[in-house]
Amino acid sequence: MKVLVSIDDTDNLESRGTGHLASDLVVDIEKKGWGKGSFVTRHQLFVHPDVPYTSHNSSMCFIADIGHQYLDSLVEHASMFLEKESATGSDPGLCVAVLDRLQHPTEIIDYGKRAKRQIITKAEAREMASRNGIHLSEHGGTGGGIIGALAGIGLRLSGNDGRVKGKLFREAAGKVLRVGEILTQSHVDMVKSIGGDPMHSDEFIRLGEKVKAVFLDGRSVLLVVPEKAPSDGVYWRTIPRQDLNGY
Repeated sequence: MKVLVSIDDTDNLESRGTGHLASDLVVDIEKKGWGKGSFVTRHQLFVHPDVPYTSHNSSMCFIADIGHQYLDSLVEHASMFLEKESATGSDPGLCVAVLDRLQHPTEIIDYGKRAKRQIITKAEAREMASRNGIHLSEHGGTGGGIIGALAGIGLRLSGNDGRVKGKLFREAAGKVLRVGEILTQSHVDMVKSIGGDPMHSDEFIRLGEKVKAVFLDGRSVLLVVPEKAPSDGVYWRTIPRQDLNGY
């Protein structure tokens, strides 16, 4: 079965970020032989003075394909993991949703989108999760992370929100690769122009600093823009990180 796992508000300014804990959970699932985890996506939520957060108010989500008999074990492990690894002063929340058991997926997606632009209460998050048969639990502090954890599920479910955690290529600024090489050397599913056109596998792409993918149409996508000064047959470069703030 396929499950969505999302966590939020596990860190403080001195600790490892929530994305690192999500990645660790993926590793744990695979080490225990429960199944296979996907890449982690980061979803930006509402930034407002009345919303407590560490630095950017973002939740982390991944998909895991596990044996149905391991669902309870996954929830128990993730719960204990957050209680042990979350930083002092954090308000961790955990959300686990079985994809084919969701009663009203559209309203979960709408909830996630609302969490990007308005304040949502824990009571609403709990009611929404209960109505859809979704596991939602608090693991320290105020437990306010349940709001963002459920939002992460909705936004990942939408297929068109968030950045994929991690750099695609380290210390590769200025390097030129064919699209086909990018696809085989990373978790990228597709390379597209900023206008949405797929790049041919033989097209050359110049890598910038901090090359990151975004989550579009349910895939990990590397966006590229035209080179300002094309040379040696290279007409495209990866999108600068500052231009990814809208994802």
